[in-house]
Amino acid sequence: MERMQRDGEVDHVEQPGPLTEKEKVRIQDSWAKVFQSCDDAGVAILVRFFVNFPSSKQFFKDFKHMEEPEEMQQSVQLRKHAHRVMTALNTLVESLNNADRVASVLKSVGRAHALKHNVDPKYFKILSGVILEVLGEAFTEIITAEVASAWTKLLANMCCGIAAVYKEAGWTELSSSVETSPPAVLLISGT
Repeated sequence: MERMQRDGEVDHVEQPGPLTEKEKVRIQDSWAKVFQSCDDAGVAILVRFFVNFPSSKQFFKDFKHMEEPEEMQQSVQLRKHAHRVMTALNTLVESLNNADRVASVLKSVGRAHALKHNVDPKYFKILSGVILEVLGEAFTEIITAEVASAWTKLLANMCCGIAAVYKEAGWTELSSSVETSPPAVLLISGT
């Protein structure tokens, strides 16, 4: 797991261990409810991501100049990308008992973002915090402390897996500084 320091630098700590069976069940049960409103949840996640971390929009030609959350929410291109993000998460969650499938998903996402889109991997860490933040706010009855802890572990493992793909793809410097917002820091660090 990683802990954020006050200045926004990531303090690297060892990769979290594998998910327990109980954690997998918590993730899958909560996801089944979240995925019922997948498109709306995905749009809410991306809008929060782009509003709180505007530098992340630089990788999206179709909506990088949008400033207003309302405009982003109405964007067909943003909605399509949100759907792709949620579908990738769905595949990851559905494949928790299939390590090869999880590795395949992470490799596909990591290679595309490293080689085709040239996205700094720090944005996966940031997005993970935003996902936890938005799901925790939108699904308060589902995202309990135990469920949030399981999701934090899953997303930390996802980020580590994607970082390994980036390294394999030839990224020589993986950024350690990230933009932070206090709620995302709390959820990522588990404090």
